[in-house]
Amino acid sequence: MIAEADVASPLAGIPLSLPNLSSSSDLAASLDSYGEDIAGWINDLLDNQDLPKTSNGAAVDLTALDKHVQLLATRLDVASQDTSSQLEQSIDDISRTIPRLTYDLQFMRESALSLQDALQNIEKSRLPPPEPPASQETDKMSTKQVLDRLHYLDTVKTSLEKTYSVLREAEAWSSLDSEITALLASQSYAPAASRLSEAARSLALFSNTPEYETRRALMISLQNQLEAALSSALVAAINKRDVTACKGYHDIFTDIQREVEFRNYYFGTRRKGLVDLWSSAKLEDCEGEDSETAEEKEPSEKKPSFNTLLKQFFTEFNTLLTEEQSYTVSIFPDPQQTLSAFVQSTVDALSPSFPQRLSSMAEHYGAQALPHIIQAFKSTEEFAVLTSKILENAAYSARTATTTDDKSHATGAKSISRRASRRISLSRRLGPSRSGSISGPQGLGDPIGGTGAWEQALFEPFMDFQSDYGVLEKRLLDEGLKKITTGTPALADGAKVLRERSAAVFDMAEETLDRCFGLTHGYGALGLVQAFDYVFSEMLQKSKTQILSGKYATVVSTPQQASKEYQDADYTQEDWDAFQHSLHILETCRAMSDRLKAVDSKIKASLLQFAGIVQLTRIDPTGLFIHGTTKGEVQLLSQSTLNSAELHTFLEGLIQESQQGGLSALGSSSGNFLAPPSSTPQSEATSPGAQPAVTQAVLKGAQNAITTFTKATQLYVQNIILSPLHAQLATYASLSWTSQQRSRPKAGAAYDMSIPTFSLSPTATIQRVAEGLLNLPRMFEIHADDDALGFSIETLPFISTESLRKALLGMSDDETAQLQPEISPRPERRRLSSGSNSSNPKAHINIPPPQPLVLTPEMVSSTWLSSLALSLLSHLTSNILPSIRTLSQDGAAQLGSDLSYLSNIVRAMNVEWEDLEKWKELAETNDDEGSKKLKEAGSNGNGDDLDAVLKLVSRMRGWRAD
Repeated sequence: MIAEADVASPLAGIPLSLPNLSSSSDLAASLDSYGEDIAGWINDLLDNQDLPKTSNGAAVDLTALDKHVQLLATRLDVASQDTSSQLEQSIDDISRTIPRLTYDLQFMRESALSLQDALQNIEKSRLPPPEPPASQETDKMSTKQVLDRLHYLDTVKTSLEKTYSVLREAEAWSSLDSEITALLASQSYAPAASRLSEAARSLALFSNTPEYETRRALMISLQNQLEAALSSALVAAINKRDVTACKGYHDIFTDIQREVEFRNYYFGTRRKGLVDLWSSAKLEDCEGEDSETAEEKEPSEKKPSFNTLLKQFFTEFNTLLTEEQSYTVSIFPDPQQTLSAFVQSTVDALSPSFPQRLSSMAEHYGAQALPHIIQAFKSTEEFAVLTSKILENAAYSARTATTTDDKSHATGAKSISRRASRRISLSRRLGPSRSGSISGPQGLGDPIGGTGAWEQALFEPFMDFQSDYGVLEKRLLDEGLKKITTGTPALADGAKVLRERSAAVFDMAEETLDRCFGLTHGYGALGLVQAFDYVFSEMLQKSKTQILSGKYATVVSTPQQASKEYQDADYTQEDWDAFQHSLHILETCRAMSDRLKAVDSKIKASLLQFAGIVQLTRIDPTGLFIHGTTKGEVQLLSQSTLNSAELHTFLEGLIQESQQGGLSALGSSSGNFLAPPSSTPQSEATSPGAQPAVTQAVLKGAQNAITTFTKATQLYVQNIILSPLHAQLATYASLSWTSQQRSRPKAGAAYDMSIPTFSLSPTATIQRVAEGLLNLPRMFEIHADDDALGFSIETLPFISTESLRKALLGMSDDETAQLQPEISPRPERRRLSSGSNSSNPKAHINIPPPQPLVLTPEMVSSTWLSSLALSLLSHLTSNILPSIRTLSQDGAAQLGSDLSYLSNIVRAMNVEWEDLEKWKELAETNDDEGSKKLKEAGSNGNGDDLDAVLKLVSRMRGWRAD
């Protein structure tokens, strides 16, 4: 503790309420007991005073409190001076003592050495050792006490300085209001801001006191006064483009913690022209915005569209940003963030808002809104790309300016001390690097560091439309389909109508691909495929109902040669016209299939390119880049519902398929479907049973629609060709032969002779049907070279690809199984020796890769004839024969004769029908054997087909299993 005499003269006016602190030492001791809690010591000291209350007794009189505070400050000032004097005196004493201490230590050392010599002499003389001196321990204790006292005095001084600073701040708050008012009256805005900044830093000292809210309210009020005094001058400086004044005002607003308000003033002033342009525009395609009266409207003035306004708005906005780039670098410490915030605030300040007008435009155009939305999106993308470049340039300019300032500062600081120079360079070094988003010119590739708020403000209005791209595309295509399929003349050529419709739909497909990548950059691939499959299927479905049902007339001129040649074939002129018409439709189907393959390949190529980008993104998510847009927009798309698991599965399938390669799955008139079921390079071994790598179509729905329509057309052709034969068979089941009974002599009569039974001749109906079948090849001779008949021949009724391949190659089942991995068009390669096949499974390694078989006219005619014959036999066994009610014994014999004759005819055409053989066999069976078969079938439960035919025949002939 301090032991010096009290200083009484300066403290003569201390009130009697502080008797224990009448001296500086008592005051210092009291302060020392509180340690670091200076504010607590002051509060406790003031609380112990009997301070007068106000008139109502609710609060302490601030005048008396201020008096005690000033008095306490004076005493602390005096105590500080006393402590400083005592400290200086102690230092002087120590300074005088330390040289003497050195001398004493040296003297002690020499004495100790002398003593050591003396002790050694005494030891030699065997005298008892003398007592050791205690002066050394005494000196050590004296030094420790001096150092402890120095430490104590330093602690007291530090506490007093802090207390003094706090009291000075408290005294400054009492005059803050008057000082700021005087500075504002004299327009000394910078000193006022500096004074408010100092007061704001000391405001935290009152955080736990009742005066905190009062002082905080005073601070906010004074800041508001300063801001109000500067607002008009700031707006004028911004309009005049006075960079120096704006920079000064920015520093003032920063000092009073109002930098956000400065940016609001700046942004609001600079965007006013753009906001007025947007708000004052009256658009023709945005409903609900016209608030003018009838007198104010000008009929001659044409209102612009939304896209026209948007393009003008973005053009002027880009011009403004280019101009602001140079100003923001000089005014703001972070020009890049300032410009991006300027873009965001401008878009947010638009009224009506950007999303509101975009939605209004979409509602105005309805199903036709998608092209207009894409046009608006393209304008927004172009503006975003230009804005990104401006932000990059602003960041580069800021970094360059900072580097230049650092160099110039380092050059001018040579005359300053090293410590001061280090502090200044550190502050300059930390400021820009923390505010900027890039580290230097080499980091300009990502100016916004991800999805910036300004990009969200621009592109978020389009997110709903992008997510619903598939629905919007389907609505647009459906609207286009209505225009295509309506208004067709009633007497139009059906094949021509189909060609025109398909050409229009394929043109829409080209536009659909552009729209998909224009709005979603490929993320709407599933919506693209689904929309086109839908509209193409709908087009063919409507065409099937209209064209194949006979709504449109068959405007076809039939050659006179053909009609004269087939005058005896029971075909009318309308039948021949319909047949020619159906062939033209088949030719159109072939053309549609070829065009679909080209469109499918184009779409697949574009989607594969997009799939590669998505695949690279998985490796480096930050490297996602699509030309023509910004990273922020691409990131928004990647985070939308378009980027689904179904899309990734679809794209992965395309990538795997492109890597494997293979044959096209779409049929064509060249007979690609007849390609062998397995294909391997010459350098690879082929294993039996291997499957081919087939390229799958992207537009599977459209492909299936063409296949379905082709099947319907082929069936339409067959119905025309078989119509006379169907007419002949229509009355076959109701003829009298089914129940006729031939007269037979009674058994046991006189002169009873055994008369042989001769085979029956086929009925006239069956003979005419057989003649009609035999005349069919003549019909196909005229159209043998027609490619329409060879198109999609594998979809003919009762024709399968495998059976057709075996039939055309002329091989048995064993040979087909043996050659299935390596079918080759060359005869010498068709058959392999059994030894090589069994001993070496890799014996096919040197066989050249197979080529698709090309259909000859003879193959096409033979396939069509087989399909026609099978269709007729199916109609006979499924519809005609089951309609026979009763069948006598003679009728059964006649039926057996007819079916046998017909079976021979179709066998001559190289056609077999199992149900025909079943009917023939049961028709030729007598009643006893039939009943026996019926009984065996019921007990054994044979096949369903046999049971069905057997039940029908047993019902007709009255067989019973009893």
